[in-house]
Amino acid sequence: MADLLTAARMRAIETAALTSGEVSGLDLMERAGAGVVRAVLARWPELATLGQRAVVLCGPGNNGGDGFVVARLLVDLGWQIELYLYGEAARLPPDARAMYERWRPLGDVRPLEAGFEPSRCSAALVVDALFGTGLRRPIRGLESVLLDLAEMRGQGASMPPDARPDWTPLIVAIDLPSGICSDSGRALHDEGYIGLPGRIEAAAAKADLTVTFHAMKLGHVLADGPDHCGEVVICPIGLEERRKRPPRAERVEQVSAPVGLLKLSGHKYGYGHALVVTGGFGRTGAARLAARAALRIGAGLVTLAAPGSAQSEIAAQISALMLRRVDDDAALEALLQDPRLNALCLGPGLGAERARTLVPVALDAARATVLDADALSAFAGDPELLFDLLHDDVVLTPHGGEFARLFPDLGDRLAATPDTGPAFGRVDAAREAARRAGCTLLLKGPDTVIAGPDGRVSVSAAVRERAAPWLATAGSGDVLAGMITGLMARGLPPFRAACAGAWLHVEAARAFGPGLIAEDLPEMLPQVFRQM
Repeated sequence: MADLLTAARMRAIETAALTSGEVSGLDLMERAGAGVVRAVLARWPELATLGQRAVVLCGPGNNGGDGFVVARLLVDLGWQIELYLYGEAARLPPDARAMYERWRPLGDVRPLEAGFEPSRCSAALVVDALFGTGLRRPIRGLESVLLDLAEMRGQGASMPPDARPDWTPLIVAIDLPSGICSDSGRALHDEGYIGLPGRIEAAAAKADLTVTFHAMKLGHVLADGPDHCGEVVICPIGLEERRKRPPRAERVEQVSAPVGLLKLSGHKYGYGHALVVTGGFGRTGAARLAARAALRIGAGLVTLAAPGSAQSEIAAQISALMLRRVDDDAALEALLQDPRLNALCLGPGLGAERARTLVPVALDAARATVLDADALSAFAGDPELLFDLLHDDVVLTPHGGEFARLFPDLGDRLAATPDTGPAFGRVDAAREAARRAGCTLLLKGPDTVIAGPDGRVSVSAAVRERAAPWLATAGSGDVLAGMITGLMARGLPPFRAACAGAWLHVEAARAFGPGLIAEDLPEMLPQVFRQM
């Protein structure tokens, strides 16, 4: 898995490189600017023709220094440049000031003022070099600029080169679109934000292409980040981590394709026996989805545990699944005397009352367990009761609402206006929640975050080329719970099972495409496995 960097870790990598004496800040800035130009021309080769116009917006820090380099290199390629600086040249940091001085013989530097709209400049390209990874507060005084960039984004990129009007430039952001928090992906703003009513777009720019350096940042995949960044290209600039990588508990990784999941020869019991507990009559569909997913993902056997009222309903709907009657806690306790039942799933369609009765029994059995939906909501009024029962072989799979009910203080912080950076984000919330619960937690969403009780965190982002918006359909979360249960039945530890399940869930949706309903997801797993 590749690391997703925080702003602090990126600074530490740069500082270590500079301290080593092998590279200077000016060298890094030159490489960054050259990388941006290469990325732009690779993405839009039609811009390589002579005589193009660009607007370059430079900020008061080193991001602005990168912008001066881009402007100078574009002039060398025959471009006409309008360059605007936000702030005073005298207050630029040393390296950015040096790049400013290298630019001055080539062109003017105009002050970037409130009310400026880049779309009025008849340019083919706008370069957002205002603020990068170090932003710590909302941007004031540039609402019109940011809103103009937000409204233009996508228009020019969606048109054939010869059909683009001169008011639809392509937009490239350096490191991050200005206004986006590098660590949380949230657009920084405050309650008194001076923008158009209801138009949070005025808080952060949007880009067709974002060029970042060395590695992806958290803000590229979380919250508002993916929508604002557009396509993201990583540009190497000769940095290596000279220090030892931080401990796993202090870094965040991006989930990649799991390995070692294809079955070898063996007995069905060698791949585990999953038990999915369902609710009563008329409430069994969600559990059947979870059970089917557990079977498709490779559990050797899967049994549905249902009350007597639902037996006939389920029996008429299943074939490869098994069925056992479980009316109450005593019946579940008796069933769990069978040690071959090694992974449990409770929550989908379970009902709150049945969940409060059966979840303690399941957790007391100390098996690998997934708790979802009703198994979480049933304890919203007393989450500490649930936390006292949990063990480290459990995976919680809440969506945002369930998370806020179990961890109300963390939910409040996520819902609060992000008026300072680094803003509190989903990684922070999931990491703290997993620590409190003492188990693995998967916070569902397009930017799914998986956190372990030991502090390690991974992000499975269904964004950009991995976007699967059709996962927003009833029952898809039940399927995910079943997938994770099936993987744990096969022997995967909780954190790895949650990461693998999240990745496979998205790939199954992408394999099917638009029109997906939850029943389709398990049936796409064989195709996904064949392609791995």
